[in-house]
Amino acid sequence: MNINFTLISQAMAFAIFIWFTVKYVWPPLLRAIEERQKTIADGLAAGERGRHELELANQRSSDILKDAKQRATEIILQAEKRATEIVEEAKKVAKEEGDRIIVGAKADIEHEVYSAKEILRKHVAELAVAGAAKILRREVDIKAHADMLGSLEKDLRK
Repeated sequence: MNINFTLISQAMAFAIFIWFTVKYVWPPLLRAIEERQKTIADGLAAGERGRHELELANQRSSDILKDAKQRATEIILQAEKRATEIVEEAKKVAKEEGDRIIVGAKADIEHEVYSAKEILRKHVAELAVAGAAKILRREVDIKAHADMLGSLEKDLRK
């Protein structure tokens, strides 16, 4: 065997191996590597988009929370205002009812005073008539005095 022939045949076998590898083995490997790189790049881009969307979602949730707090504050203020209005309205109604009761009580008192005066007036008239009747029994003309006492009684009842 010749060393030159062995070296040349080995070089040719190596060249064929390289050609075969470049022609048939290398393209699928490059394609797989490129696909893997693309998948990794897409994953990184999706992660970046996800992070950006998370920031937006956090900002939106913060805005929604602020809005909800503001609405809650407005509702509380409206409720406090309405409660104050209800209390003031109740005070007004109670004052009107109290005034109405006072007016009714005054009217009742005036009626009772008038009734008491009438009873007293009748009683005084009866006493006067009784006293006059005693005096007249002792006097001579009972009939004239009776007429006079009757007119006096009418005057007293007025």
